[in-house]
Amino acid sequence: MAKSKNNIKKQCYISVPSQIINTLSSSSLQSLLLSPKKSSKSSKAKLLKNPRFWFFFLFLFGFLGMLKMGFNLDPLVPFSPNPCLIPQKESSISNGYSNSQLNIAQKSENNGGRDEIPQKESSISNGYSNSQFKIAQKSENDGDRDEEQSEFWKQPDGLGYRPCLDFSNEYRKSSVEIVKDRRKYLMVVVSGGMNQQRNQIVDAVVIARILGAALVVPILQVNVIWGDESEFSDIFDLDHFKSVLANDVRVVSSLPSTHLMSRPVEEKRTPLHVSPQWIRARYLRRLRKEGVLLLRGLDSRLSKDLPSDLQKLRCKVAFHALRFAPQILELGNKLTERMRSKGPYLALHLRMEKDVWVRTGCLPGLSHEYDEIINNERKLRPELLTSRSNMSYHDRKLAGLCPLNALDVTRLLKALGAPKGARIYWAGGNPFGGKEALLPLTREYPHLYNKEDLALAGELEPFANKASLMAAIDYIVTENSDVFMPSHGGNMGHAIQGHRAYAGHKKYITPNKRQMLPYFLNSSIPEAEFNRIIMDLHRDSLGQPELRSSKSGRDVTKYPVPECMCNYSRAHSLL
Repeated sequence: MAKSKNNIKKQCYISVPSQIINTLSSSSLQSLLLSPKKSSKSSKAKLLKNPRFWFFFLFLFGFLGMLKMGFNLDPLVPFSPNPCLIPQKESSISNGYSNSQLNIAQKSENNGGRDEIPQKESSISNGYSNSQFKIAQKSENDGDRDEEQSEFWKQPDGLGYRPCLDFSNEYRKSSVEIVKDRRKYLMVVVSGGMNQQRNQIVDAVVIARILGAALVVPILQVNVIWGDESEFSDIFDLDHFKSVLANDVRVVSSLPSTHLMSRPVEEKRTPLHVSPQWIRARYLRRLRKEGVLLLRGLDSRLSKDLPSDLQKLRCKVAFHALRFAPQILELGNKLTERMRSKGPYLALHLRMEKDVWVRTGCLPGLSHEYDEIINNERKLRPELLTSRSNMSYHDRKLAGLCPLNALDVTRLLKALGAPKGARIYWAGGNPFGGKEALLPLTREYPHLYNKEDLALAGELEPFANKASLMAAIDYIVTENSDVFMPSHGGNMGHAIQGHRAYAGHKKYITPNKRQMLPYFLNSSIPEAEFNRIIMDLHRDSLGQPELRSSKSGRDVTKYPVPECMCNYSRAHSLL
């Protein structure tokens, strides 16, 4: 019995097309299915003479021929070693990559790995899989796309300007006595957001130099809006700050024991834009007597038009001494690398937070309900309105006093030639209206990221609930971008503008709001004509060198030419 079981043949079935089945008679089918019972020689001879046998032989030969032509069987392997196994569906493979691998590679090149993985393509045309065809098509279009991108990413002509902080001999000589002084100390309390604090720290160093006093590390006032309790050393590299300014101003971490019991001279209401002469006349005598001067609210208290050496000192503080703390710098540079890993990127500073709309007297333009929320908030707290109170919203917008909303930013970028595939980093607080407020921008430019999108799990935890540190991270990624554009003025936009100019006039788009908005409101202008007009309006607003001295009251940290930057190419041409 065991032997008979082992000899049982396994059955397998060959699928035959119905058209062939129908051409055979029932007797022919029966002859195929029924095997002869006799095995004698006579029966074999009869079989060879039987015309049905030859019919079956010719049919089988023709059937195998059709199989070979239809399925291109390997001539060396005419039959599968396992004919009863049903083969699994195979994805097409080309150059060592499966369809899924090709799709992922293509996705990585185009989107940086952020969009959905495309579904697998199985159809084949002209010997190419769909994914191969798409890649070939992409490579053909790369030339046009690169040309389009290169124009937008093109940097302005820096005209040969390079940083130069050559202080006068008189300044250097007086520095020796100033850094040795141990009698006079200046204490300052700075307020506002991180960029506003930066401005006040720059002024504090210059005021300390004017008075010949040592500067106690500035005290950062707790921000009443964000509740940020960060100290100077949490945001900035204190050791670096001290070493860079060692030959200009002595910086100490705290008052010495000899001055702890001194009653500081406190000044809360320093007038706006005071001169060095006013500062010496106002404070120097009392400072020598008491030994300690305490200043608050330094924002815009010091004049922007200072002697050349003091202007250079402002640049030295802003662009060299105020380096961010190592942990902030490390993360900011990581996010920069992630943005740049796929090529150049644009940075936007979007001023679309609720308090910005309230303070400027403008409306977000999302819907009637959102506009009413802003109007009601402004009525309840009229003191928040910092813009001209006698102007309507429409008048403010036409005067260029309102931030650009997402639709305005999108139309401006398109007109200036920003490619649809441009990678964009956006800095700023959460926009009023959430993701809905950004929809016009994300529809046209889907590769839009902020620090939360780029950071890995846990990387932002040390900076949580610390607005100044978060703003510092934004500052680093924004300053490192290939192109920068703010949607509205402000301390960060001004600081970035000066920093990019000092770095060699990296491209900085200044929206010409006052002149362009009438065209934005005119829907009858054809798109091509609109784009040409907007491009013409911004040809001189792309970060080209601009002299600070051409207009009084400009901050040298925003316009570092000519006090802090020299035109070396012109100097060489004159030799």
